[in-house]
Amino acid sequence: MATITEVEITEFSFTARNLGVSSDKLRAIYNMGYKPNSSLELTKFAIVIRSDDGAQGEYVMHWGGSRSTMAQTLSLAPSLLGRDPDHRELIWNEMKRELRQHDGMGIGPIDIALWDLAGKRYGASVSALLGGYRTRLKAYASTYHGDRNGGLDSPQAFADFAERCYELGYRAYKVHGWHEGDAKEEARNVLHVAKAVGDRMTLMLDPANELRTFADALYVGRACDEGNYFWYEDPMRDCGVSAFAHKKLREMLKTPILQTEYLRGFETKADFLIAGGTDMLRSDPEYDLGITGAMKIAHLAEAFGVDVEIHACGPAHRHCMAATRNTNFYEIALLGPDCPNAVPPVYTCGYSDQIDAVDKDGTVPVPTGPGLGVTYDWDYIRAHKTAQQVFRL
Repeated sequence: MATITEVEITEFSFTARNLGVSSDKLRAIYNMGYKPNSSLELTKFAIVIRSDDGAQGEYVMHWGGSRSTMAQTLSLAPSLLGRDPDHRELIWNEMKRELRQHDGMGIGPIDIALWDLAGKRYGASVSALLGGYRTRLKAYASTYHGDRNGGLDSPQAFADFAERCYELGYRAYKVHGWHEGDAKEEARNVLHVAKAVGDRMTLMLDPANELRTFADALYVGRACDEGNYFWYEDPMRDCGVSAFAHKKLREMLKTPILQTEYLRGFETKADFLIAGGTDMLRSDPEYDLGITGAMKIAHLAEAFGVDVEIHACGPAHRHCMAATRNTNFYEIALLGPDCPNAVPPVYTCGYSDQIDAVDKDGTVPVPTGPGLGVTYDWDYIRAHKTAQQVFRL
């Protein structure tokens, strides 16, 4: 039996060019978007779990790597010491109870690192451990929110960017509209993009909870109906948690509703689905308590005969999708003209979630090496370290 002897958590920063946030929102990450000749310093964190047999599991957080998540991970880390790293299910359930007064997102990085450790110990990819069978994943380009800075600043700009993504190989495209939540502007954008590329690309809309009223959500949803959108995601300012409101919306639209990004854990997603609030479920191994949690959600959706769409991007996300039948697209988020996807530049193995990560057939590969199958640039991470905490047995 192996024993966990050390957990290392390192916060680091990196700079993303041509990105910024509105001054009136200060540094609110949800208001990040294109800002020419600007730069934005972002912080993420990495975790390493080491066992006494010399194995170690690693993970660097992408979009879930906030300081609030890191605080939860730090609170859980000491409880791993002395544990058998193969007891992932037991550890997962105990961490879940420990964070029962919180959203539980701090479980994600620990669970993912434990899966990476297991794969390295057994010489198998996480996908193989999960029974995965897909080797390439159909991807969609998921845009930044619209801006007023010369990037995605008009319906034509969104359509032009869709054309660029199409030329790169993408055959699916998701629009995040403007933060103002102007229903008429959003509906015009929906229809303009559909007219430009709807005959060639699968289209989705995610207002990211910016529409102020149910009436606004209905108005924009009817534009999605007219534009034949594949799904309509998190439209309203309820922050995606009102099953009753979304059930009403589903009854009045033909476009499938995609919800539960902001509900943590498979039980709450089951309740939302049973209440009729969504057509498909959202899952994310960073947000939804790790690979263990994400696969529980996939199996929940499968039991109900519905699809589960994996939120955002990362190596853990690819391995989960490889082992999930009832899912459609891999999200490369977030993208825009002349600005990067603001995920950490920490890979030395060629792994990428930037706009050019897709092949001409619009797919991305599932890493095949042991564990997550990626190699991290620890020299870069440590050179940009802003904080570190190590727990030892």
